[in-house]
Amino acid sequence: MTTDAAQSSQTDAAPSEDIRINGMKVSADFSTIIGLVSAVGLIIIAIMMGSSNANFLNGPSFMIVILGTIAATAVSYTGQELKHVPGILGNTIIRHARDPSALARSLMTISVVARKKGLLALSTAEQQLKKDPFLARGVQLVTDGYSADDIYQLLGQEVDSLAERHRRSASIVRRASEVAPAMGLIGTLVGLVQMLAQLDDPASIGPAMAVALLTTFYGAIMGTVILGPLAAKLERNSNDETMSKRLILTAMESIARQENPRRLEMLLNSELPPEHRIRFFN
Repeated sequence: MTTDAAQSSQTDAAPSEDIRINGMKVSADFSTIIGLVSAVGLIIIAIMMGSSNANFLNGPSFMIVILGTIAATAVSYTGQELKHVPGILGNTIIRHARDPSALARSLMTISVVARKKGLLALSTAEQQLKKDPFLARGVQLVTDGYSADDIYQLLGQEVDSLAERHRRSASIVRRASEVAPAMGLIGTLVGLVQMLAQLDDPASIGPAMAVALLTTFYGAIMGTVILGPLAAKLERNSNDETMSKRLILTAMESIARQENPRRLEMLLNSELPPEHRIRFFN
């Protein structure tokens, strides 16, 4: 049996050739919501369980930390970038998720169909492909006869641009998480200066010191409990989406080279995390 015949026999052992594309699922990220609520809630409970009558609410401290963080972060970015901040923060709460294993299996099915029936057979799955515009563009390039190198250049540039946009988005939140504790420290210094200016009035020392420490308290909560974890979640979501795009890019290159789907399976599994690797062929 020749090598081509052996490859054809291996391909015939593939599962169903019905192309089904699982679209991006949009859902609330309850881990983020529960985590933030729990962290802030624990701090509030600890305050309420305290025996003192200390007041943890202070307007000037809020102003220094919140507005100061926004102003200092704005210096590092353009207005065009900052106007997307609400949407960026919303992406940490509303998750656009996709199962990597399901995507890999869909790509394997596309590869098997292209191998057995030809590239033009992929046009029959046009409605399914519309669920993923990036995948649809990749299949279009393949059916139009673009080489693997051209596909890598065109789609690869799009993936790199996506990763860069996500990196900049996450960097805004990451920068704010670094600025918030510093603004808290600045507010503390302002409070200490005011306290030292009133040393002749012992009754004012305690309240002034409390205000000084509250700004550090607010800055630590804002930077460490809220903004830092949100930046980490943005980076993780970006990595997940970039991985999905790279899986598609790998598959389109393989199909354009008319490689055996079994090789594509190995390539996809090399990019997938261990828990998401697939066994497409028996």
